[in-house]
Amino acid sequence: MMDTTALTTEMVLGIPLFDEAHAALAEQIHMLLDGPDHDFDANLAGLVECLEDDFRLEEQLMEAIDYPATRSHREQHARVLATLHGLAPGDIVNGRKVAALILPWFQVHLATADTTLAIALQIAGRAQGKPAGQDVPAARLTPRRRPAAVN
Repeated sequence: MMDTTALTTEMVLGIPLFDEAHAALAEQIHMLLDGPDHDFDANLAGLVECLEDDFRLEEQLMEAIDYPATRSHREQHARVLATLHGLAPGDIVNGRKVAALILPWFQVHLATADTTLAIALQIAGRAQGKPAGQDVPAARLTPRRRPAAVN
């Protein structure tokens, strides 16, 4: 069975900006799925914030290189955020069902839309003599709260 809460080597794109954000996202999902019920709403808010930061960064990069697939890529981001924003506060059962679907969706999104964007960024960077993604300042994306250590 596939572990749907871990960042796999196939999910690493080789652009540190993306890879750090994607690792933080995987950790946020893990905290949401496995964290205590009393932390659920806070962990959900952390996941939404992490996704919003990651998506904003990707969209800034797309705009910076005049990326031709910006509209469809943004629409994918918007659908995920709309689903998360549509969850009722305290609806832990449905919230965990949605969260369990996000990483598999993300794996497909990363393998298709984000990989294509990474290639476009690398090409644009080479054309300008810069490493991919270096012209847009990166927000350090880290999980909002780390899970308590288990003794």
